Amino acid sequence: MSTLEIKDLHVSIETEQGSKEILKGVTLTIKSGEIHAIMGPNGSGKSTLASTIAGHPRYQVTSGTITMDGEDVLEMSVDERARAGLFLAMQYPVEVPGVTMTNFLRTAKTAIDGEAPKLRTWTKDVRGAMEKLKIDADFANRNVNEGFSGGEKKRVEILQMELFKPNFAVLDETDSGLDIDALRVVSDGVNRAHSENDMGTLLITHYTRILNYITPQFVHVFVDGRVAEQGGPELADELEANGYDRFLAPVQA
Repeated sequence: MSTLEIKDLHVSIETEQGSKEILKGVTLTIKSGEIHAIMGPNGSGKSTLASTIAGHPRYQVTSGTITMDGEDVLEMSVDERARAGLFLAMQYPVEVPGVTMTNFLRTAKTAIDGEAPKLRTWTKDVRGAMEKLKIDADFANRNVNEGFSGGEKKRVEILQMELFKPNFAVLDETDSGLDIDALRVVSDGVNRAHSENDMGTLLITHYTRILNYITPQFVHVFVDGRVAEQGGPELADELEANGYDRFLAPVQA
């Protein structure tokens, strides 16, 4: 069993007005096989947490720690974090002109594992994963995300997750922009990776609709860069019914 542990994390970014603190002491522990949902209003720090875990250089950790099985994640480069078993499904996947999906997937898998996958087995795995995610086979020869719809980009993110088999996946608003059919397909992919690989999952979302398909054991409410409340799946139901008003009122006072 692996453990991703975040302790008293403070993160800032540089703005035209100077340094601005976004995360103000976040503490979370995620273990193998657990699904944690992070919910909260816009600007509460959810995506900042995801980017910080992944190693985005814009976000500066001013204090606190992120460790995985006791190893200091903050001391790792981005590629070292990927090899250690961390995966980020981005909120806005970028296009990579000139790099085909086939080349990207195999090159990334080789870099993560330290050796190239056997071609025959790998080809079978890619085709099987694409079929399950209802990604047309022609996409394998297209450039990464170039000309893809929002839903197609999100399916490709989950395709990467299924093929790379991370220990922990951070899914940053993977449900945004998905219609109901695409939401089901993407959710099925997350559930497969979770059950087959005992993957720990940090699911960031604004809405509870994805939680109808991916059931978290833990729900954390982010407000103003802090964890305002934690609970089980029933907390998500309360947020759906009542919104974030009771958490925001003290901040606005």
